[in-house]
Amino acid sequence: MTNTKIIKRKHTTRLIGLICAGIIGLTAASQAAQTSKAAQPYTLDNIRNYIVGIDEPVELEDGTKTTAINFDNAATTPALQPVVDEVTEKLKMYGAIGRSVSQKASYSTDVCSEVRGKVLDFVNADKDKYTCIYVNNTTDGLNKLASALVTDKSDIILTTRMEHHSNDLPWRERCQVIYAEVDELGRVRYDELEEKLKTNKVKYVSVTAASNVTGYVTDVHRIAAMAHQYGAMIIVDGAQIVAHRAFSMAGETPEEDIDFFVFSAHKMYSPFGGGAVVGRTDVLKDHMPQMYGGGTIDIVSDYKQVYTTAPGKYEPGSPNYPGIVGLGKAIDILREIGFDKIQEHEQALNRKLIDGLLDLGMKVYGDTQDISDRVGVVTFNDEHTNSALLAGKLSRMGGVATRRGAFCSHPYVWRLLGVSDDTVMTYEGCAEPKTPGMIRVSFGIYNTEEEVDRFLEILPKAIEEVKQDLAKNPLDAPEEY
Repeated sequence: MTNTKIIKRKHTTRLIGLICAGIIGLTAASQAAQTSKAAQPYTLDNIRNYIVGIDEPVELEDGTKTTAINFDNAATTPALQPVVDEVTEKLKMYGAIGRSVSQKASYSTDVCSEVRGKVLDFVNADKDKYTCIYVNNTTDGLNKLASALVTDKSDIILTTRMEHHSNDLPWRERCQVIYAEVDELGRVRYDELEEKLKTNKVKYVSVTAASNVTGYVTDVHRIAAMAHQYGAMIIVDGAQIVAHRAFSMAGETPEEDIDFFVFSAHKMYSPFGGGAVVGRTDVLKDHMPQMYGGGTIDIVSDYKQVYTTAPGKYEPGSPNYPGIVGLGKAIDILREIGFDKIQEHEQALNRKLIDGLLDLGMKVYGDTQDISDRVGVVTFNDEHTNSALLAGKLSRMGGVATRRGAFCSHPYVWRLLGVSDDTVMTYEGCAEPKTPGMIRVSFGIYNTEEEVDRFLEILPKAIEEVKQDLAKNPLDAPEEY
């Protein structure tokens, strides 16, 4: 009896040992696999493995679930897991930045300083000439610049009819704004821009680097040379360029150098509310944005105060540490993938989508032949189907995320749609189905040709369902073109 118990105990012990060894082996293998995955270089071939939520199913209107197609990257890109991991790791040593005396405060302060340098390198900015200011997003950055650089209501800002509201309204509210028109395909008219510079005492030219409506890339260095020739400086809205193409503050000649550049991290796979202004230190130090408080000050007495220089005077309050960390990591990943490869990938997706839309009889806005100056943005309409209802149907029926409307670039969209300025103010809010609009597809580094094929397969079915729905419940006044 005793021997039997001993034998059983030996077998049990051995079995437990084997199970434990197996678990340990699986854990080790899993850790090794994760380490191996992390050690791999980031490429377009493997980047989908690092997109947070890429396989998260969404529920369709028929109750089934499918993997979503995210074609709304111009609005906001999804997070990259390495960005999230970097933020999580660096939060372990999070402390008061630039204020306190502690190991964690020193660590966090050093991180913020390192990322400033990384941002300047990212846009090829001479550290002796430029500084990096942290902002919440592009809109925040442009408003800070406008509040600092505009010193009189009579100041003249020259911009274009291609601009996002964030590069239009901050100037409208503070000074005089004049506009260069776009041509029939929606490209900037450089000749008119130069003529405006010749005939007006322009202080700043503020233009987008890439359109969020047509994807056109603006030749900002050409505009910089024009601006500097006529005594103006140039500000570039970089929101739609930073995740798509390499950008350089330096032109081929000093006359082509960019004075100020603004961009957001949430459009380059870092969702923590970061962004930056890269600008000329000699100019920024002599101006003060209309934001005051801790961090902007050298010394304060009872009735006097002395403000610090740039970048500090532009960053009141505690910095957005996760946003700064995430921005730095996103820069690392995009540079590792390579903007030449990103551009090639987007051109292929654009070509496939535009050709497919034209084959389906869609109206595609902008130049559909020469797409070499377009980032991954395509806008279109089925001219016989309400665009708001169609975008909703694409989402509910096929799990396709697009953007519909005028994309916070109303004057540009109205021109492309042929809607007169006299008519515009008679419409309701821009999100209303009765108001004219477009559907926008915007690509990220992780989108695939297979997703484009799936979209082109879903689109005609969605159009047919919208027509059937409208036959049952017509709108009082469908959008017009």
